[in-house]
Amino acid sequence: MALSFAALVFLIVVLLFVVALVFTGPSDQGEIVRNRLESIEKGAALAKNALDLKLVRDELLSGIPTFNRLLMSWSWPTRLRKYTAQAGVEVRAGRLLLLCAAIGTGALEVAQIIYGQLWLSFAVGLLLAFAPIGFIAIKRARRMAAFEKGFPEVIDLLSRSVRAGHAFAAGLEIVATDLGEPVATEFRITFDEQRYGLPLRDALINLSERVPLIDVRLFVIALLVQKDTGGNLAEILDNLAHVIRERFRIAGEVRVRTAQGRLTAVLLMALPLGMIVILHFIDPEYIRLLFTERLGQIMLIVAAAMQIVGGFIIWRIVQIKV
Repeated sequence: MALSFAALVFLIVVLLFVVALVFTGPSDQGEIVRNRLESIEKGAALAKNALDLKLVRDELLSGIPTFNRLLMSWSWPTRLRKYTAQAGVEVRAGRLLLLCAAIGTGALEVAQIIYGQLWLSFAVGLLLAFAPIGFIAIKRARRMAAFEKGFPEVIDLLSRSVRAGHAFAAGLEIVATDLGEPVATEFRITFDEQRYGLPLRDALINLSERVPLIDVRLFVIALLVQKDTGGNLAEILDNLAHVIRERFRIAGEVRVRTAQGRLTAVLLMALPLGMIVILHFIDPEYIRLLFTERLGQIMLIVAAAMQIVGGFIIWRIVQIKV
């Protein structure tokens, strides 16, 4: 009993450490901001050097040289780095992978001590190993949703700026200064890129890669077409803002009409797990057969696979793209 309690305490501590590491930025974040402001005040040359150093630092996948070279030989760690950047999480891909491996190994050992079943311990370890990536996925989804919600206001502000006689680059600076996060951060990066010499076309393409939303892609395509063919930029931005708001309205109606399907999926996925938990407290010996007997283990695996397939099918049905 004491050993099981110690194992649970260890698992809780490791989980808290992972959550704190994922959701907090580096300790020298304030120092980075101060250095960036000082470099801007000293002139464009120093600012460009600071940007180059930041770009080199962002290319590193791990602070361990050997591990960094190993990760650079594959393509998926680079995609993972972009994924964490889209979530606004200041963590390197190598550090994140090491944390996933550590939490998965610790969870496997703790589950093996508590349950004594290798397959169950492996399943628990594999599930908890992806917990940090799950946290990042949630943060990314929330950040993308917040960006999408504030994007029409960005287009309106750019349109008013152009009508007032400002250059488009000046409108980007206004957006980066006056609006809130995460819109301000992404457009500040775009403004800095074109300010330090990157062509506006490339800066806009980088924006569409950092924020993989259909509205941003429409925005970038409209600007690039206007840049090549000409036309009234303010009118183009107004029409684009109207199209995006109409898409939001239609998406809201679709979400309301598919609410019952999503609720059904949640209930169907949670019902078997809830029944197992309830039976565990009512009659532990009755439910323990599923975990100790060979036939029960096979039934659990088949049921879990069918649950996953059924949940995926329901999710695809209610996910209607607008």
